[in-house]
Amino acid sequence: MKENSKEPDSDLILKINEIFYSIQGESTQAGRPCIFIRLTHCNLRCSYCDTQYAFFEGKEMTLSQILQDIRKYPCQLVEITGGEPLIQKNVLVLMRLLCDKEYEVMIETAGHLDISIIDSRVKRIMDIKCPSSGESAKNHWSNIDHLQPGDEVKFVAGTETDLEWAKKIIEKYDLCNRCTVMFSPVFGKMNNRYLAEWVLQSGLPIRIQVQLHKIIWEPDTRGV
Repeated sequence: MKENSKEPDSDLILKINEIFYSIQGESTQAGRPCIFIRLTHCNLRCSYCDTQYAFFEGKEMTLSQILQDIRKYPCQLVEITGGEPLIQKNVLVLMRLLCDKEYEVMIETAGHLDISIIDSRVKRIMDIKCPSSGESAKNHWSNIDHLQPGDEVKFVAGTETDLEWAKKIIEKYDLCNRCTVMFSPVFGKMNNRYLAEWVLQSGLPIRIQVQLHKIIWEPDTRGV
């Protein structure tokens, strides 16, 4: 297909909060340059949410416009995030088009919507919401059956109760033998050293992640 020819489904619309180029701050890809496509809307209200501006703010863009916008960045790693990106069904088409163009694609999802519909070429970074989030009752447990070895599960922990709850979930679902399991402290609430010591004592083959972008830039800086 020629570069200037019309892409299939290119007129489909997504509401986009922001598109920016930055350093990947989380996941096993932390530290890599990455293009972020942040979609508008979320139907969860986690107690520690740091992207409330994505609940409603944004503008409509066609998939063609989105693809054109990201071409200006010298990068092939793309993360789809939000908000909750799976609320907008056209994101499934966007991910397919990105994969077809040989981008390395990741999606960050809260784990309460079906992940089985995501293109298998996409790395899924799925939250399992801990009790202090206020949204743990909405975890979509059947998603665990659809995790692939290249995917990642993330627990954001704010309390000791969260940590012990997460350990039970890991053991119940044998998560560490399904994919990479990450623990992230609620920024400004859980001490990083405390989390590190807990991980060492747990005996679990899990990884700690901190939000690298909040260390490099000011914690409330947008577009980084």
